Amino acid sequence: MSDKKLILVVDDDIDLVEALAMKLESLDYAVAKAYDGVEGLEKIKAQRPALVILDVMMPRKDGYQLCDELKKSDDYKDIPVILLTAVTDAISTTNYTHMGGKTTLADDFISKPIDLDKLMEIVADNLR
Repeated sequence: MSDKKLILVVDDDIDLVEALAMKLESLDYAVAKAYDGVEGLEKIKAQRPALVILDVMMPRKDGYQLCDELKKSDDYKDIPVILLTAVTDAISTTNYTHMGGKTTLADDFISKPIDLDKLMEIVADNLR
């Protein structure tokens, strides 16, 4: 078994998931992928990642719901969660708010479009 830290990327944007996976793998992380919150939770239970990068707006279960479930669970509350949020651009058209990101129990968040280098710094900081 490898000692690479496993990072789970959960986003319904397949291209973004692939881009993040390539960047993370280039930095020697192992990567698991899920495309909505329900699948994300299944992967977390099956593989227990070291960190979760989680999109906010997704079908079936959104990032806030999944994050809160993890943080309220004794089994998973210690897994750092970084929320990806595009909500600053879409405030008038969604019921998500930027403050929603602040009040959720996520460990950190970064807005879309994502600055990959900044995200990699956040990942490294949260894995320390």
